[in-house]
Amino acid sequence: MENAGVDAFTHLGPAVREALSDRGFTTPTEPQRRAVPPLAAGENALVIAPTGTGKTETAMLPVLDQIAAAEERHGISALYITPLRALNRDMLDRLEWWGETLDLAVDVRHGDTTDYQRSKQANDPPDVLITTPETVQAMLTGEKLRKALLDVQHLVIDEVHELAASKRGAQLTIAMERVQELSGPFQRIGLSATVGDPDEVAKFLTGSVRGEHRTQRDYQIVEVDAGSKIDLEVVRPEITDADQNLAGELATKPEIASHVRYIRDVVAENESTLVFVNTRQTAEALGSRFKSLDAPIGIHHGSLSKDARIEVEEAFKAGEIDGLVCTSSMELGIDVGRVDHVVQYGSPREVARLLQRVGRAGHRRDQVSHGTVVVSDADDASEAMAIARRAKAGEVEPTGIHEGSLDVLANQIVGLLMDEGEIDAREAYERIKRAYPFRDLPEETFREVVRELSSNRLLWLEEDHDRLESSGGTWQYYYANLSMIPDEESYEVYDVSSRRGIGTLDERFVVNFAEPGSVFVQRGEMWRVDRVDEEEERVEVSPVQDPGGEVPTWVGSEIPVPAAVANEAGEHRDVAGEQFQNDAPLSSVASDFTGRYPVDTTTAETALEPVERQIEAGAPVPAANRLVLESQGRTVVLNSPYGHQVNETLGRICSALVGQRTGSSVGMEVDPYRIEFEVPSGVGISEFHDVLLETDPDHVEAILELALKNADALKFTLSHVAAKFGALKRYQGQGRFGADRLLAALSDTPVYDEALRQVFHEDLAVAETRDLLGELQADDGDVELATARERTPIGAGGRSAGGEFLVPEGADASVIQTVRDRLEGDRVLLFCVHCKDWDRQQEVGKIREPIKCPKCGSTRIAALNPWADEVVKATRAEEKDSEQDRMTRKAFKSANLVQEHGMKAVRALAARGVGPQTAARIISKFREDEADFYRDILEQERQYARTKSFW
Repeated sequence: MENAGVDAFTHLGPAVREALSDRGFTTPTEPQRRAVPPLAAGENALVIAPTGTGKTETAMLPVLDQIAAAEERHGISALYITPLRALNRDMLDRLEWWGETLDLAVDVRHGDTTDYQRSKQANDPPDVLITTPETVQAMLTGEKLRKALLDVQHLVIDEVHELAASKRGAQLTIAMERVQELSGPFQRIGLSATVGDPDEVAKFLTGSVRGEHRTQRDYQIVEVDAGSKIDLEVVRPEITDADQNLAGELATKPEIASHVRYIRDVVAENESTLVFVNTRQTAEALGSRFKSLDAPIGIHHGSLSKDARIEVEEAFKAGEIDGLVCTSSMELGIDVGRVDHVVQYGSPREVARLLQRVGRAGHRRDQVSHGTVVVSDADDASEAMAIARRAKAGEVEPTGIHEGSLDVLANQIVGLLMDEGEIDAREAYERIKRAYPFRDLPEETFREVVRELSSNRLLWLEEDHDRLESSGGTWQYYYANLSMIPDEESYEVYDVSSRRGIGTLDERFVVNFAEPGSVFVQRGEMWRVDRVDEEEERVEVSPVQDPGGEVPTWVGSEIPVPAAVANEAGEHRDVAGEQFQNDAPLSSVASDFTGRYPVDTTTAETALEPVERQIEAGAPVPAANRLVLESQGRTVVLNSPYGHQVNETLGRICSALVGQRTGSSVGMEVDPYRIEFEVPSGVGISEFHDVLLETDPDHVEAILELALKNADALKFTLSHVAAKFGALKRYQGQGRFGADRLLAALSDTPVYDEALRQVFHEDLAVAETRDLLGELQADDGDVELATARERTPIGAGGRSAGGEFLVPEGADASVIQTVRDRLEGDRVLLFCVHCKDWDRQQEVGKIREPIKCPKCGSTRIAALNPWADEVVKATRAEEKDSEQDRMTRKAFKSANLVQEHGMKAVRALAARGVGPQTAARIISKFREDEADFYRDILEQERQYARTKSFW
């Protein structure tokens, strides 16, 4: 094949070769040399190559050549599927010239395609149709389009890694089999810049052939090493005198000012720079800083309106702005012209993500891509160093295919009925098993899903003849569920001054924060909420100059750090720790690391300085082979450099079992290197030590399932899965009570099984945690459990990059006023614990001091949540069980606080997630400024929002 690749273009017909010459393609790129021959021969293939090496032409030139050479063309010959509509637009621009040159019709179809265009495509199908996975679902049901699909000979999936890791991809694998039922076998081609497990993704792409023994379809893998095409450096900017001045101008810390200055300078040194960040919050916050400095840098993320995104893309492409702060919305190859340099702000968290992002730079044939990772603290620096090394070595994470997703299965069983009206159950089962994620689907599971669909009236099940038939609900359900993306509420942000939409806000942000008068940041600008229209799902806003805006929190923005990356960061600490034990100076140890990692000495010192202090404190150093427990006051920390998912799993096990043993709630917060627990008085390291060394690893899954039944994570997922099963028309966010009822109703159904599977797959790492516990407990295990006498430098560490942006220093007057106003408008339940005869709901702002019972005159008045009727009932009860006794104590603690501190206590107790114990801690702090009281309340509310699913 290598010899054939030297003259790869000779495998193409004369018309395509002539067109190549006209376009200046005289020499094939490496992926073209290696992939064009097998693709021209009609083989299935997965092509993995860096961005800018001509992957699109690699796939499409052989396809276009074969279509052009066909004697007759009737329907759609090739489907080109991308995960983003914006990529569709780019692909059309790139392929239209080829279509005109070769006399082929190329068109695009997605959710925004006009009715006129749809009708035209149905009546006169293009030769090549660029589309999305969801649109393929819709096309399969149209009478004329189904006929057009009879002629499909090629199917190309761009950014295949993105779909392989999602339910959208699992859905697409069955859709491909549905297309094949119409067209017969066709060539399958997948394109990606980064794939960690090529064989798995190739099998995902190609599926299997049904026969006496199911066999995997043949495929080729063409992989060009991405690591050899990138040049990386990891940098922590040093703080200069100029940064001290800039910090005052930006109302932020000198460290953040140094980041802003450094990135601004990198943008100025290059013609076009993409600045990637990990969350939309950071994009908005960083973008607003550049805007205040009049830097020619725009903002791009998925919650901005389509018009706003296109506007900034065009400005960047035209050179009107020199930089673009962006999230993963720019990761998948949207055409913004030439990119000279990529800055990654903060660790990219994953190798694949860094390769995808830095690969955007040097977007020309076979050119090296240049990237800089800007880091802040020790975790950030060490993690980025590990990722940069792994990226150069091509050590990419596996994709994580959704195996046997039951809501996808339900959706596609209905899809088969949309195709055919009725189908033999065995035939449906066999077709679905051809799709790779469903190859091991048990027949009984398939039948359970069918019965669930039947009970939801989405199909008729003829048990006697084992046939499935469409019902009155089939059509409506299918068109409401073309996509497997969860149907989460989002509110349009509408600027009343310019009369146009500027983006969207997540429902959670609107509910928790967006009240009239509150100020937030979007598109790098400040907006004040004028009105929230619940019916229209619209937030009406006006622009303001106030620098104290809150940055919206969008769901799902946290990128999990894989265990292998966190382990390597732990290895840095272990290696450095041994050198510090031998009295090596920090500069010398850091210098050793500069030989192995793309860092300067200063950045390496940032990563290793806490290790030096750890050794000086005489504390054990956490590493992959050594977990360390430490505590201080009501905080216990398990230092575990095992990444988000393992730590999330370990944390849930510990919080559930320690809580069970002590009869108290245990709060938890997780990062890739430590799990921080908030425990009741009297609970310490020993309880966690016992749980880690005594819990049977084989019971991990059962413990997690029990723990998850009380967690919002499972209930939230269950509501979305239930919608995809047609078990409820639409999740309306009915709060904890509604979610509890749903959990009880669906606990013995495939809906619950799928919700649990999804949480296990996306959030947890059951097998890895089971292995880790086994190693901890084995006499000859590779992992030890050590303890420290007090909080250690590493245990007290954590991330800082981007976090400081959320509330600007000394510039949060609007936020504080919003918190104060909201608390005044909230209601509390006042209850006299002396006579127990009086209770009343009242707005906080309408309560007057002294707070007394109108019946008995006592000042022992508890201020409770307005829905805390059960606390009142428990306090009034003559005989009490242990739970009622606990609630009674809570009421008396609240009353004691109100009696001693009056309205200050009422305001603290009215806050979200603040009980008597936390309120007492907030009230007892000495403050010179009343605003600090509200800042402490806001911080506690944020803490509660982050951890409430574990309480």
